[in-house]
Amino acid sequence: MTNAEFTRHEIETGRKLFAAEWDFVAAASSDFSLPPMRGVEIAFAGRSNVGKSSLVNALTNRKALARTSRTPGRTQELIFFNGGSELNIVDMPGYGYAAASKTKVTAWTGTITAYLRGRANLARVYVLIDARHGLKDTDEPMFKELAASAVSYQVVLTKCDAIKPSELKDRIVEVEAALLKKPGSFPGVLTTSAHEGAGMEQLRAAIARLLDERKR
Repeated sequence: MTNAEFTRHEIETGRKLFAAEWDFVAAASSDFSLPPMRGVEIAFAGRSNVGKSSLVNALTNRKALARTSRTPGRTQELIFFNGGSELNIVDMPGYGYAAASKTKVTAWTGTITAYLRGRANLARVYVLIDARHGLKDTDEPMFKELAASAVSYQVVLTKCDAIKPSELKDRIVEVEAALLKKPGSFPGVLTTSAHEGAGMEQLRAAIARLLDERKR
């Protein structure tokens, strides 16, 4: 379920990386409450109902590491996790919908901007896109902010089990074509299903490759 190729070594390294016991580290609701920078960070961004928390749980083999909810917009802070290595995961507040006031949403936006522009150890942001719907207008502000912040990002399609293989193939082509016009986009679209666990091996391998490249 991915158009990326990984070596056996990368897949095994990725497996070991996420076989550790992952734990909650911190929650930041403002740029003043961000935890000290340590190691390497990757962040997951996406629309409020895209399945970010479910993906983080599947990626780390934990059922309830990241809080999931049927109510969009429940993740209202930057949530930091660590598995005992140099790698840190950040679950970002969902965008596009939130059961909160405009004042609160504006505050989140400011925190996210400060995080993206001031986090020197942020290696990549994985932007999650619902495979059933593809790119939406609500994704555009995030892409623009990532470009303005000069942060590398890669698109990960979620809920790929919910559409036919032929539809998924077309969706990948569609998204990759759109990304060619966006600066800062890392080539290749990863496909996942948190429900079935599909694509997690490849996503872990992609992260392992990223860490290896950072060391060179």
